[in-house]
Amino acid sequence: MATQQVGICGIGVVSGYGWGREPLWDGLVSGKPAARAMSGLGSAPGDTVWAARVPDGGDPEDGATRFARAMRAAAREAIQDAGTRGWNPGRRVGLLHAVVLGEVDLWRDFYTTRDGRLSVREYLALMPSTPMSTLMQEYGFHGPAMTVSAMCASGNAGLITAKSWLDAGIVDDVVFVATDLSLTPENVSHFVRLGVAIIDAEPLEACRPFQQGSRGFIMGEASVSFVLSARADRPYAYTLGGAMSHDAHHVTSIDPELTQVINCIQDALANTGVPASEVRYINAHGPGTQQCDRAEAVMLERLFPAHTNIYSVKPLTGHCQGAASAVEVAVTALGYDRGLVPAPPTVAPGHPQLLNGPTPITGGITVKSSLGMGGHNSAVVLAPPA
Repeated sequence: MATQQVGICGIGVVSGYGWGREPLWDGLVSGKPAARAMSGLGSAPGDTVWAARVPDGGDPEDGATRFARAMRAAAREAIQDAGTRGWNPGRRVGLLHAVVLGEVDLWRDFYTTRDGRLSVREYLALMPSTPMSTLMQEYGFHGPAMTVSAMCASGNAGLITAKSWLDAGIVDDVVFVATDLSLTPENVSHFVRLGVAIIDAEPLEACRPFQQGSRGFIMGEASVSFVLSARADRPYAYTLGGAMSHDAHHVTSIDPELTQVINCIQDALANTGVPASEVRYINAHGPGTQQCDRAEAVMLERLFPAHTNIYSVKPLTGHCQGAASAVEVAVTALGYDRGLVPAPPTVAPGHPQLLNGPTPITGGITVKSSLGMGGHNSAVVLAPPA
């Protein structure tokens, strides 16, 4: 099967910073986190929780919930953006939607307040196929449509799947969306109980990837979309390929031997024909947890030269769960376009290869790594446009 450079030629974003890719970019370069102290997500009434929740918004015609509206808004922005950059849809435009928990608000109401009593129309809104179907109808796309899910690595999994479709000639173009708007009191409290989410401190105090004193991550939400095509006129970046693997070790913990993490990165480089010496940046999973930060620091030191820098934007965007790696790919793509890596400021002693604040891009390849709960390892290799 022939491989090809696949261009990211359209980007759409809904995030804790607001509705649109420009609020995301402006928030990132400001160095100020999207999270805010808010009520309604704690275990008890009146509790205040730090979280990067997507604000209310979107078109009511797109659905009854923020989830449906955000998915459609991100996809629509990406498609419109691609059109302004010279993209014309081919005959077979496929759709991939990365989802982990899906319509949590509607399912919550279905069981807790509606006692299962819904109209047929309301029940169909619960189905993951519904927002996909309505998006395909809006644009008259007729390629394959499919959901992908690999926990926090779902964004990378979707990009790799999209490229495999394009390489195999199954489609002419792909619209890829990753959506996770799952912040409910129940989900927040369980991530706190798992010992990874921090809700009682400001983001830069709590989440310090690859720095001393990091306690974990601030929870976030997002929907992010890309238009992917080998026929892109002015892409933001190229997806060269990647790799995925599984630890087969534990439902939450990384195998401390890191064998499959290291193998995944090596396989991604082999898949794309990129030597480690050409990798300039590691856009890390970097949630600020001890085991994840250790795994990626070991990977950096074992596989890459000293000139390879590492960064994570989770202190700024929050950990957007199933949409996390997609948000972070958007950061790389926008950064190539605008000549800047919008890394967060360091606030404590850290790894010597960690970027400190917004940094001018000096060219070179980016490896986007993502380590999903349950052992999902993934890496995507991204290149600037020629």
